[in-house]
Amino acid sequence: MQASVVPTVIARQPWHVVLPLLALVLFGATVLYSAAGGSLEPWALTHVLRFLVFLVMAMVIARLPQRLFQLAAFPGYVAICILLVLVEALGAIGGGSQRWLNLGFMTLQPSELMKPGIVLALARFYELLPPSENSGWRAVVPAFAIMGLPMGLVMLQPDLGTALAIGFGGIVVMFLAGLPLRWFVGGGLAGLIAAPIAFFTLLHDYQRNRVLVFLDPESDPLGTGYHITQSKIAIGSGGFFGKGFGMGSQSHLNYLPEPHTDFVFATMAEEWGMLGGLFVLGVFALVLRWGIRVAQAAPDRFSRLLAAGMTLTIFFYVAINLMMVMGLAPVVGIPLPFMSHGGSSMMTNMICIGVIMAVQRWGHQRRGSSGLL
Repeated sequence: MQASVVPTVIARQPWHVVLPLLALVLFGATVLYSAAGGSLEPWALTHVLRFLVFLVMAMVIARLPQRLFQLAAFPGYVAICILLVLVEALGAIGGGSQRWLNLGFMTLQPSELMKPGIVLALARFYELLPPSENSGWRAVVPAFAIMGLPMGLVMLQPDLGTALAIGFGGIVVMFLAGLPLRWFVGGGLAGLIAAPIAFFTLLHDYQRNRVLVFLDPESDPLGTGYHITQSKIAIGSGGFFGKGFGMGSQSHLNYLPEPHTDFVFATMAEEWGMLGGLFVLGVFALVLRWGIRVAQAAPDRFSRLLAAGMTLTIFFYVAINLMMVMGLAPVVGIPLPFMSHGGSSMMTNMICIGVIMAVQRWGHQRRGSSGLL
């Protein structure tokens, strides 16, 4: 049989997902180009270059053996926790929050790394836990400790959105690990009781204001409700076909805050309309469908939990950001994957993509080995 011209490593990549992702990133770069007033700097060019660099990183991750993931799960978790402590001691302050470490060649937000890190650590924990222990306290208390430490450190920054994302990833893995439903029902009821207490005692003033404004944005349209109000105006004014490339008044006239990060979807919707929004949602649906299918076909418990957890981490980003910009959730500062400008966010989502690719490769190898027996 004649050898393929395309190297095997390249041919086996999930191009049916990577190419739509590339199209989404290029579309995002177009939106960032417009938001910058028709300039590749400072956002559009960097956005594409970051994706290409992190795509190579994802392909490298996809080649790593499963055993390496298992061995690195807990040490990696501890390392990220140490970085979160260093943020408190040495971190750079921006926008009123202390979330970043200046490494010289890049500014790193360690809390972003904990989103895939918590999934990896809990997937390993439940792989090691005997199935007979699933209904006992040993399945819950250590997992909550693993999850609670980084959430507490992130809340100190303060960064409510990222803390919620870490908690969401952890709860998803616990649910998929097969813990009894009564634990989640009980946890939900406890959360309802604790929520008012946390609202008045743990949240900062600006975080409480965001929740109150979410419930009634028109109560302070020029103050804390400004973000949501202007975002909804931008999305609604785009109509079905949009105002046209470079014609978005909300972003170009500086009415829309953060048009290149948290509210990039509103920037896009104003210029590209509902058609642009359907394209964005279509690509995300393709990626999430692929991730769930990889998890369903995974060869073992660790792989299933890992792939499903990474997929739903991306889903959390997408769902919360879109709900936020449409006024269906409080503004919590979560960027839109592959469209918002931001290196740490891009890195986190590409780590998730790389891990899902790795699980897919493990499954192919396992089925290939079985076929030879």
